[in-house]
Amino acid sequence: MPTKKLKINFIGIGGIGVSALAGYYMTKGHKVSGSDLASSEITDALKNKGAKIIIGPHSPRTVLGEVDLVIYSPAIPANNPEFKTANKLGIKCRSYPQALGELTKQHFTIAVSGTHGKSTTTAMIALILIKAGLDPTVIIGTKLKEFGDSNYRIGKSKFLIIEADEHMASFLNYWPKIIVLTNIEADHLDYYKNLNNILKAFKKYIFHLPKNGVLVVNKDDKNIRQIINDRKLIIFYSLKQAEVKKLKKILKIPGEHNIYNALAALTVARSLKIPDKISFKALSEYKSAWRRFEIIQTKPFVLISDYGHNPTKAMAGMKTAKEKYPKKKIWCVYQPHQYQRTYYLFKNFVKVFREALRQGLRRKPLVDNLIITDIFDVAGREEKETKKKINSQKLVKAINQSSVIYLPKKEIVDYLKRNVKNGEVVIIMGAGDIYKLVDSLGR
Repeated sequence: MPTKKLKINFIGIGGIGVSALAGYYMTKGHKVSGSDLASSEITDALKNKGAKIIIGPHSPRTVLGEVDLVIYSPAIPANNPEFKTANKLGIKCRSYPQALGELTKQHFTIAVSGTHGKSTTTAMIALILIKAGLDPTVIIGTKLKEFGDSNYRIGKSKFLIIEADEHMASFLNYWPKIIVLTNIEADHLDYYKNLNNILKAFKKYIFHLPKNGVLVVNKDDKNIRQIINDRKLIIFYSLKQAEVKKLKKILKIPGEHNIYNALAALTVARSLKIPDKISFKALSEYKSAWRRFEIIQTKPFVLISDYGHNPTKAMAGMKTAKEKYPKKKIWCVYQPHQYQRTYYLFKNFVKVFREALRQGLRRKPLVDNLIITDIFDVAGREEKETKKKINSQKLVKAINQSSVIYLPKKEIVDYLKRNVKNGEVVIIMGAGDIYKLVDSLGR
């Protein structure tokens, strides 16, 4: 962390991680500016706090002033004009993972990693430590009501809790004292190409722990079990634990995946000698995070916003909806996230959605109607050739069920208003900008 007050410019400031770091530096008294291709709730919030933000195509103008440091999103390509200009001017440049990595060296860092559950587990750990009086700093990949609808929190203690993303091996920049591994699956295959490379990266990452570091792992995950043989200080959690029954009773957020998340948080708390009484109290009060099966309204119909952006997360969201609303008709509006991910995981997406729509003599479908809209284009991460190979219409055709249709995003709200009846459930799902439909349907 810079010791003197700096002028810091963020390229891609609207990203969920980059924006959290920008907010952190602002709170520490540094002057923050930034740019992004499109405005959002996140950029608006930073503007309201005093950040100078330029929206639109990137140009050199945002770094021509007196800037001491440029922090950029990993999604920013090397030919980005702002990035190139900053390098020409000799301005110090750091990627978001590099900048966050510096903070991890200066704190007692707890890093939460895995394919699924990072945000919720990070939030749960943070709330337990806060209730225990440990006053942590938190950098998280979602917004929490407990943080004033923010994705960061500034504490005064030595503790830093971060969501440590595996994409582009970002987590190899971090040096935590505790690592949580929630699960490992094939994802981000545009970067890793295969599961074996993902496992290699995770194995390298856990060796960032010091000799007295702690590795907290999901014992039920077969891929995690492949990479932990060389660690001595390992604490396991599992659905076979006695605490599962109590967690099912006290958690306000539904779904088996959230039992796993709570077990991970409880295990971390115990490693820090936090009494179970405090942990269970904090977990019982947790009300979910932004776009993590977030129930927006319950009348006249139930409206849920969910972040599920890969097959496993999509299935978890649909299963959770069915568990919570077993007798209601359920609609799912899905926005695939990134052409690369949709292409590499195409067969898995088809399998998951077919299974969700399947009906048998003793089984009702998880969702009654599925609407798939256009793939969210992630700027800087897409290859032109991949975009030619894949689209949402192909996904709908491959699923090949009468209860799934394709609709352009602009037509979805009117379609739902005409067809959804009072008492039914609508899940708006995806990691892109599909959440904006929520404002047109509810709130």
